Amino acid sequence: MDRLAAMETFVYVVETGSFSAAARRLNIGQPAVSKTIAQLEARLAVRLLLRSTRGLTPTEAGLAFFERAKRAIEEADEADNEARGAANGLTGNLRICAAVTFGRMHIVPHLGPFLEQNPELTIDLMLDDRNVNLVEEGIDVALRMGTLSDSNLTARKIAECRRVLLGTPAYFEQHGEPACPADLSQHQAVIYTLAGGALWPFKKAGEEQTVTVNGRIRVSAAEGLREAVLAHQGVTMASAWMFAPELASGVVREVMTEWTLPIQELWAVFPTGRMASAKARAFVEYVQKLMAGVA
Repeated sequence: MDRLAAMETFVYVVETGSFSAAARRLNIGQPAVSKTIAQLEARLAVRLLLRSTRGLTPTEAGLAFFERAKRAIEEADEADNEARGAANGLTGNLRICAAVTFGRMHIVPHLGPFLEQNPELTIDLMLDDRNVNLVEEGIDVALRMGTLSDSNLTARKIAECRRVLLGTPAYFEQHGEPACPADLSQHQAVIYTLAGGALWPFKKAGEEQTVTVNGRIRVSAAEGLREAVLAHQGVTMASAWMFAPELASGVVREVMTEWTLPIQELWAVFPTGRMASAKARAFVEYVQKLMAGVA
């Protein structure tokens, strides 16, 4: 029995839900599919599929085998692609996940050149501020910011950026500029609940001060944070990436520049237990070069 071919047949059966649909995808007869699955179960000495009038359902062992078999097929395909040489370019679909605002500002506008370099490649970009399950969502690589809490993740730091305290000139004209952390008690803070919340840690010449800020607006998404600040609703702590165009144009202004905030780290995160594909690695390298020139 060709083990990889048997794995591929089983994966297609689970994905399509029937022997006949898998046979059509493989362009073989249904009896051949049934025979392959029977031989596979006999070799493993375990039931992989439950058959009923409602269709086929993987057993617990079948689900575990399905995940590993699919991974093995993907890595075998990846090995084939790499062996054919980089000159042929990247092919297939690349599924990426990134935070909404970061993806909109720093990834989407730059997909064109990457796709031009790889005309046989397609990209499926999931924009989501949640830390989604990469395996369940079929993600090849996720771009995540901040300190990674899960030590089991396969990750690589690809960039870092200053965090800054900022607001609009109109806000500062009305309320004045804070000169030190203690002054923030007199200001409205726009609080980003996913990145530090109301605790803002500052450093200056070895001195550390963490203040609890007050604000009438708390948001759970960076898009909301941007809109509130640009509407002159308060001062905020954010990465320079988040307001890069506005900082460059003067629409927002950085204050308390002699005080520093923790840096913002950008990580490329890959599904645990899977070798990063060539297309995922190429995309990460592309993003790393992009971000080297941003704020």
